Amino acid sequence: MSTPPSRAGASTLDQVMAHPNVRAHRDSERLAEEQAALRRVAMLVAQGASPSEVFEAVAAEVARLLESDFSLVGRYEADATLTHVASHPLELLSQLGARTVLDGDDLASVVQRSGRPACIDYDDAPGRVAALARELGVRCAVAAPIVVDDRVWGVAAAGWGLPGRASTEAAERAAEFTELVATALANTESRNEIARLAEEQAALHRMATLVARGAQPSEVFAAAIAEVGRVVGADASVLVRYEPGDLVTHVCGWSRTGGWVPVGTVLPLTRGTASWLVWESSRPARIESYAGLSGPHAGVARKLGWRSSVAAPIIVESRLWGVMIVGSTTDRPLPVATEGHLAEFTELVAMAIANAESRAELAASRARIVATADATRQRIERDLHDGAQQQLVSLALELRAAQATLPPELADQRAELSRVVDGLTDVLEGLREIARGIHPAILSEGGLGPALKTLARRSPVPVALDVGVRGRLPDSVEVATYYVVAEMLTNAAKHARASTVQVDVGGAGGILHVSVRDDGVGGADPARGSGLVGLRDRVEALGGTMSVESPKGGGTAVEVALPLDGSRAVADQS
Repeated sequence: MSTPPSRAGASTLDQVMAHPNVRAHRDSERLAEEQAALRRVAMLVAQGASPSEVFEAVAAEVARLLESDFSLVGRYEADATLTHVASHPLELLSQLGARTVLDGDDLASVVQRSGRPACIDYDDAPGRVAALARELGVRCAVAAPIVVDDRVWGVAAAGWGLPGRASTEAAERAAEFTELVATALANTESRNEIARLAEEQAALHRMATLVARGAQPSEVFAAAIAEVGRVVGADASVLVRYEPGDLVTHVCGWSRTGGWVPVGTVLPLTRGTASWLVWESSRPARIESYAGLSGPHAGVARKLGWRSSVAAPIIVESRLWGVMIVGSTTDRPLPVATEGHLAEFTELVAMAIANAESRAELAASRARIVATADATRQRIERDLHDGAQQQLVSLALELRAAQATLPPELADQRAELSRVVDGLTDVLEGLREIARGIHPAILSEGGLGPALKTLARRSPVPVALDVGVRGRLPDSVEVATYYVVAEMLTNAAKHARASTVQVDVGGAGGILHVSVRDDGVGGADPARGSGLVGLRDRVEALGGTMSVESPKGGGTAVEVALPLDGSRAVADQS
């Protein structure tokens, strides 16, 4: 009996394919295909393509070489999960999700343990991953390790929708390609890591510079969330402060697309959210998906397009102050190193907050000292006016009355009493001058304008005075301004040998500006311990600034700016 044609044909084909020349030709073609695929991947690397572009190219090349229906490139993580970095077709990623939790017996786990290629038939395979594969229509698959720097970095897998296609030969062929492509991936990863480290260090340097120069916390916050968002590759970031009553306040936000929760928004501290997890543990936390979460936080996150997030605590002087959160709007989760990157930035933010609080406490303390001193001055001035001055006036009047009753023949006694009364009058006038120096009554009674006009009239040096505010200012601002002008007029008369002094006072934008300039000899130096030191302390205690310019032979100019928070004073438009 003759052999059936089909069988004879198959036998002949097998013999032909088994011929050494045919095998060599086939191997040569396969090697050429692999080399061409590698060149395409290497070209991407050389052109500076992003890691995601390189991974997607690898997935496509694996599917092309093995003629598979599906392919996947995954990265092994320290928490026994596989991050899906690329797939072919691309839609497979959305079906798989961001990560797969390895169950130990799945194909990826076998490859990770052995470091060798493997194949699997999913029809009868147990486990969660096998069930997911069958659900996606994958009947069999092969996988090969991607070894980078002597470690199993990840896995490249190929799957088919028909059984029997996964073979040891296919797995070995995948391994041959992953060996070639590992170098390209290593170069990509190394270049990306170097660039990331350089960017992170530059960002941290910019942040540290802000903190070192005493920038306001709001400036540090805005810079920090923008820097950290870019460094970790997040799509958005937010800074949240914990409030009494289990509330959180959104301090500031950043987004690549420009959308975030408005500053000042207050939300309840809700169980299961990133801010709640950090509140509970004072440690970094991660939300893998907002899909199943309820509450206002999750609703806001979904509205902004967040899919996942990572949060790190901001601890200021051993207390939990707030939390920094970065979010991803894609299915790809944030890298496992994100928590560590966040911690470096939150330390700088905490330092800025601590510095600002220390400065605020110091300023408040100085303000209290100045306020207490002014109150004491006022009390002494009032006591002198109501006590010693009144007594001296009464005593002088009594002596005048006694003098008037003396008969004409007691002329010597009348003259003596007259000298005593004149002496009392001199003492009274001196006491009034002391009282005015302690705290001028006219400042309390008439306000800054009349008080400065009185100073100008009494000055031995001619004064050109321009007061551009009307109404009363805060007491502390009026007193500080009065003493600045008084001190500078005294210096102009005693030391500067000036012929004129220009004094300008005006308000703009909630700030009182005071300028005192003379045409004297200059050379005033606050560092030598003059009265300028005390003036600067008083001004800065109120949150103001004071600058002194006094070049030799160029006169002296003092510029003061004082905040007018809560003041009723307005710029005089007349």
